[in-house]
Amino acid sequence: MSPEIQKETLKIWHEIIAGKNVSKLASIIHPDVVFRSPMVYKPYHGRDTLVFVLSQVIEIFEDFTYHRELMSDDGRSAFLEFTANIGDKSLKGLDLITFDADGKITEFEVLIRPMSGLMVLAEQMGKRMVGVS
Repeated sequence: MSPEIQKETLKIWHEIIAGKNVSKLASIIHPDVVFRSPMVYKPYHGRDTLVFVLSQVIEIFEDFTYHRELMSDDGRSAFLEFTANIGDKSLKGLDLITFDADGKITEFEVLIRPMSGLMVLAEQMGKRMVGVS
């Protein structure tokens, strides 16, 4: 994988997050992406589901900030450390992103702590996830 392809995908990703505008999100996600949520054991599958989830999270998180970005040696994975607030709860998280040779996101996993922050996120997402499988 060319490092330039991954950098372009991450550039678009950061623009989406900073602008809270998901209009380009589908263009960087593989149709068969696997999404692992910190709230459920079973992964979600498919671009439409990930786009929906991320568009909701962008609305829920306040003061979202990425602090560190690390790349794997093979150029196929990025690790993005973030902080955010939801009301009076603060949380810290990690986005683990895997790319294919074309720079599309094929796997997206989120880790969040502490439990109090995860619980309030789960509550907010639960209200928005009705009917999503």
